[in-house]
Amino acid sequence: MNFKNTTTHYNTLSIALHWLMFILIVTVFGSIELRELFEKGTETRDAFKMWHFMLGLSVLVLVCVRVIVRLASGSLPAIQPEPAKWQSTLAKCVHVLLYVFMFSMPIAGWLILSMAGKPVPFFGVELPPLASENKELGKTIKEIHETAGEVGYYLIGLHAAAALFHHYVLADNTFKRMLFSKK
Repeated sequence: MNFKNTTTHYNTLSIALHWLMFILIVTVFGSIELRELFEKGTETRDAFKMWHFMLGLSVLVLVCVRVIVRLASGSLPAIQPEPAKWQSTLAKCVHVLLYVFMFSMPIAGWLILSMAGKPVPFFGVELPPLASENKELGKTIKEIHETAGEVGYYLIGLHAAAALFHHYVLADNTFKRMLFSKK
């Protein structure tokens, strides 16, 4: 597998991680939204919440892998034709916010469970708490986590809309750089 970016495409591993992260985040959001269809205390609702926790923690694992791959993969493929400076600056800001989101949301979720004195499930393993029990602070973090989740919808939407705008309106290679090439 190729771990270095080319001048026109991201490396295969980076592309795979990007799209896997997309699927994972959609599933994390979906699991917490779908739980609302079931009454509190039901096994199905609890299962959706458990999957939300475990998949959310998977985002944390995957984003760590993404950062390592990004650092090892060399220069980013150039956008052709080159975008305006403000577009490049905005894109960098959105990417930083996305990475902050991918790191902070799972950690906040882990803290929420820890401070509620609840187990932190991760595919058959119970993770240690990140903090001692503190229900009031846990509730505050939960409110922030929920609000950040709502903001995340818009942030991810902006990222996707920008990629499509670049592809269909500006007709540059922004979106194509993140597609598996047919070499």
